[in-house]
Amino acid sequence: MKEVTIYTDGACSYNPGPGGWAAVLMFGSHEKEISGYEAQTTNNRMELTAAVKALEALKEPCRVSLYSDSAYLINTFKQKWLEKWQHNGWKTSNKGPVENQDLWKQLMKLTGEHTVEWIKVKGHADNEYNNRCDRLARDEIKKRA
Repeated sequence: MKEVTIYTDGACSYNPGPGGWAAVLMFGSHEKEISGYEAQTTNNRMELTAAVKALEALKEPCRVSLYSDSAYLINTFKQKWLEKWQHNGWKTSNKGPVENQDLWKQLMKLTGEHTVEWIKVKGHADNEYNNRCDRLARDEIKKRA
């Protein structure tokens, strides 16, 4: 399996409001930036969308180290919230519906195709790639302001 490193980030101007997402994919000496925009969304949706789009960009099953500053994204996998939500009929511990089910279901499918290690990074700190993703995501919003 190829080993790929991915950094992702999402941004939202107001919450909800216009949003952007971005990812940097790295394989060997190759780097690829991807990013996009949604007119009406939330920050959490943009964080999840960045991970979905990055994993979808892989052309074959890979071993992935995925870095994100989103505790929502990382904790869902590290703390096995997805399994709990599924077991509870896509309800949270408070018995409310799980938000962003469409994106979580896409991520479940994609993590079945790839071996993904979920790694939390501190946002807006000194991580070059996290900062790069943040800039790319915010630029998507600025382009349309």
